[in-house]
Amino acid sequence: MVKHKVVFQPSGRRGEFEEGTTLLEAAKSLGIPLESLCGGEGWCGKCKVIIEKGMENLTPMGSAEAKLLTDREIAANYRLACRAAIKGDVVASVPEVSVAAVQVVRKPLLELPVELNPAVKKYYVELPPPSLEDPTGDVERLLASLEAAHGLKNLKVDYEVLKSLPETLREGEWKVTVTVWDGKEIVKVEPGKVEDVYGVAIDIGTTTMVGFLINLKTGRIVSHYSMMNPQVPLGEDVMSRITHAILKEDGLEQLHERVIRGVNFIISKLVEAAEIKPEDVCEVVLVGNTCMHHLFLKLYPEYLGKSPFTPVVHDAVNVKARDLKLQVLASGNVHFLPIEAGFVGADNVGVLIATEPWKKEHVQLIIDIGTNGEIVVGNREKLFSASCATGPAFEGAHIKYGMRAAPGAIEDLKIDPETFEVTYETIGGEKPRGICGSGIIKAIAEMFKAGIILPSGKINVELSTRRVRETSEGSEFVLVWRDETAIGEDITVTQKDVRAIQLAKAALYCGAKILMKHFGAEKVDEVVLAGAFGTYIDKEAAMVIGMFPDCDLNKVVSVGNAAGEGARLALLSKEKREEARRIARTIKYIELSIDPDFQREFMEAMVFPHMKDSFPHIQHLLPKTSKEGFK
Repeated sequence: MVKHKVVFQPSGRRGEFEEGTTLLEAAKSLGIPLESLCGGEGWCGKCKVIIEKGMENLTPMGSAEAKLLTDREIAANYRLACRAAIKGDVVASVPEVSVAAVQVVRKPLLELPVELNPAVKKYYVELPPPSLEDPTGDVERLLASLEAAHGLKNLKVDYEVLKSLPETLREGEWKVTVTVWDGKEIVKVEPGKVEDVYGVAIDIGTTTMVGFLINLKTGRIVSHYSMMNPQVPLGEDVMSRITHAILKEDGLEQLHERVIRGVNFIISKLVEAAEIKPEDVCEVVLVGNTCMHHLFLKLYPEYLGKSPFTPVVHDAVNVKARDLKLQVLASGNVHFLPIEAGFVGADNVGVLIATEPWKKEHVQLIIDIGTNGEIVVGNREKLFSASCATGPAFEGAHIKYGMRAAPGAIEDLKIDPETFEVTYETIGGEKPRGICGSGIIKAIAEMFKAGIILPSGKINVELSTRRVRETSEGSEFVLVWRDETAIGEDITVTQKDVRAIQLAKAALYCGAKILMKHFGAEKVDEVVLAGAFGTYIDKEAAMVIGMFPDCDLNKVVSVGNAAGEGARLALLSKEKREEARRIARTIKYIELSIDPDFQREFMEAMVFPHMKDSFPHIQHLLPKTSKEGFK
């Protein structure tokens, strides 16, 4: 096939590539760190390059690509590298805004104390060798030794273990380590004495997936890794993915294959970091919302999206790893925690077994912040749960200068209410490159407090400051001037950004109010913020914009990725698995959309911080206009 020359500036790296290769593929092969949150699927708009020569030697720009570029960028010869395939020689410049930064990984889980009783355990045994006087079969000899040494009875033997057993026993000179799952089945036999046993806990989020490699003997996290969910290009939320599975030929297969590919990639990174083999992972425990649960297990999700929103199965599911093509021990177990309802899944169950609200006297509001937000209100008397579609805005998607939590991301800022000047902090202290999720919440809260954003959410273009301006794409506020940034552009918060956050925060607030009504509480005593995003959010800023009802700020706590923590606990404790089954059966699920107060509550929650509700704990922080409602 014909090859063409591609040169990337300012690095000067170059190479020859076959016709049809995308500029993103060429950049990756040359080691150029182009940002690509969507993995080259064409929806994130982050892999922008400037074509210096050879624009005519690229495939034409499609409508989807054009929507992700501004008119100014198109006029300046910008293309998305993942959409531009070569058919001749090309010279492209990589602007700073497109250079991928390494995500900053902070403490991923709480690692709550738990009494270790994993389903997977190892047992060392020494067998008497066979002889003419005792020619007992290898399996029977192994089973007898396990019963004599460890009291294990009535064990099954996995077929793959059965096939390799003769060689393993003799290689170990009749001294072996046996891995047993749930006290019921032998899933692995290794020669000699092997101490460590590993499992993986994975949280499959609608937008982000994160995995943890855990030593089942010590309970400690050995490595962790996160990535975008590869399903995102086929649908950004659960309903769009359900629709894809129903309407597209092989739609379910496509979604299933993508999530399995993503989980396998995470596992490969986990074991690589720990310098162990994939087959050393003997069990995988997963959490995720009900849609992610069904797509991972390849269960038809059509009826999740239709009233009465019925899942295929509520109870926990155990499947052999080989049946799902997971690249761990083939005979190992894959355990998916139980689900509560059509849109409240195993991730919420994971949050609950990590936070244990049923042990509390006071009323808790638990919010798991993600693309599919999940809410719980209750205490030891009763618990109510609900799901609300917040979208991916809190995770930086659809925010013009949104980016991952990487060096150069604005994570904190203050706006002077008199001068409107901005002081900011970035991750790593580097020049600003964009805004991470916690940063956009703080920015909007500060803009509201300073009167830059009105209670209705509209940017106040009548202010006398050059930081507020109107463009062909709408009004915006300049956080950082281009001469201070690392990307050569002003970093702004646009009207569209504000609306995306408004919709997301209103969904959470509305859900909380409806659950409080069902519980019979006019206020909550404690707010628990779960999810990786909830770990870093400024709780004062979150309350200022009205993400949740008023509460003593000292009683607003972040618990990190509680869903992932729940998966870790279930991996380490059989008792926690039983706890998960019990809570999934007893919690009361409320379908928000059919509640008679839903539309009113949602509309009132669209106002910053709320149209009617008071916020005595932060009233001193709010602008006077916050009492006026829509303006």
